[in-house]
Amino acid sequence: MKRRQYKLNMLLILSAMSIISCTDLEIEETDSIIDQSTASGSIFDGVEDPASSVNNLFDGLRSRYENQENFYAMQEVASDEFLVPTRGTDWGDNGIWRTLHTHNWDPGHLFILRAWNDWNQSIFLASEVIDPRSNGSAEEVAQAKFIRALGMWVIMDAFGQVPLRGVDEGPEVNPAVSTAPEAYALILQDLDDAIADLPSTAAMDQANLNRASKAAARFLKARVLLNSGTYLGTGTADAAALNEVVTLVDAIADDGFALQSGYFDIFKEDADTETILWTPSSVGNNIFNGLHYNTQALDGTGGWNGFSTLAEFYDSFEGAPNTNYVGDGQEERRGWVPDATNANEENTGIAYGFFIGQAYDKDGKPLTDRPGNPLVFTKDFPGLVGNNERTGVRVIKYHPANGSFTNHKILFRYADAHLMKAEAILRGATGDDATALVNELRTIRQTNNLIGSVTLEDILAERGRELYGEMIRRTDMIRFGTFSAGYEFMDEERIGDETRNLFSIPSNALLSNPNLVQNPGY
Repeated sequence: MKRRQYKLNMLLILSAMSIISCTDLEIEETDSIIDQSTASGSIFDGVEDPASSVNNLFDGLRSRYENQENFYAMQEVASDEFLVPTRGTDWGDNGIWRTLHTHNWDPGHLFILRAWNDWNQSIFLASEVIDPRSNGSAEEVAQAKFIRALGMWVIMDAFGQVPLRGVDEGPEVNPAVSTAPEAYALILQDLDDAIADLPSTAAMDQANLNRASKAAARFLKARVLLNSGTYLGTGTADAAALNEVVTLVDAIADDGFALQSGYFDIFKEDADTETILWTPSSVGNNIFNGLHYNTQALDGTGGWNGFSTLAEFYDSFEGAPNTNYVGDGQEERRGWVPDATNANEENTGIAYGFFIGQAYDKDGKPLTDRPGNPLVFTKDFPGLVGNNERTGVRVIKYHPANGSFTNHKILFRYADAHLMKAEAILRGATGDDATALVNELRTIRQTNNLIGSVTLEDILAERGRELYGEMIRRTDMIRFGTFSAGYEFMDEERIGDETRNLFSIPSNALLSNPNLVQNPGY
């Protein structure tokens, strides 16, 4: 097999430091066929096995979504949904979690750097499959175009500019950089191309929904169009974009995708009508990152006692303010906490949804924290630091009763598409009644009150209640103009600072590619 030759340049220095910019990608020899005959050291001759390369792209997707850090933290901990407070010395981590929540990250933030590298690598490797010299089938190219569009969307959404290295360009070439409007057009083109050649995978076809389908590409396109006002600098999407969102969601429904009752059943491995795209990422991080050390699943796995939600977010759900036991008037999505009467070997005392109040073991015995205090989770925190083991409501969407480390994480879900359609109509698209659409979802989720006339504020709140922990909150808040409005423990000096709508370009990326320009405010 032919190999790619690299010059001894900044890439080697950065590699030695384990800080590799996406603009100097390190490519494995098995990824592509390279001709060594040129002076610059590389001519791309195509990937050797397009099918295997597509498999690698989806393996990369799995790893991108499995981590509780990086992209997940940027979308969730930097929002009003999650806080990772320091408890004594636990979860201090040199402030890496606190700076995200307070909006005080800088160009050296490790999670931001990793996300930049990961998703830019996905873009480049997808481009190799897409190149005609790889001779991929129409569907293989379509799958790669979906991955490239997804990667470009993540980078555009988070950083406002997208570096694009050509497959023939060696590390001595500084990649061109697309502005957000330019990247937006490229993403839409890739998705249109992908939709034409992706399979029409039906709802409930669980075995095949871990790859892109027409529905998955339509979902991503609807998400990009709905946020187009942000990317194009117009403030809100125009009428054509909003109308297309409705058309795309209707086409997804035509493939059999629909709202499904039984909220927490959706997050099992079982087939359902809601899941549009899933990845075999382990859900263990999402289960155990907030559970207390003494709260254990049936297999003996204990929690890590970190992630919590904010009181204001918890209070956005219907139900009693300080407890979440059965009969506390809560809506289905807030879940319930097993107590002495209904803790058992199946739930092992672990809540579904929001875990507040006294915790019990599988035998209904009250638990204590490590110092021996009653393990009663409270809504309030003394601050970002100085917390004990019990402060903060914990969140469990994927329940260990279905497997502590089940490899099944949902990426796209029909309820999200349903709410996108309602929002597009409320913002001016032609279609069904937006209030009726939102109330249809609220009825299925067993809420106690329907909305009389839905507002944009209602839509954002409903998206929070439906999609918490599903890696879309930051993007939603930016679209609705609330990301810089302030929430508990956000740095007061950052309130109203819309420069934080974009993350900082990592320092080493700027050093390795002078075509990049640091975002304002950093």
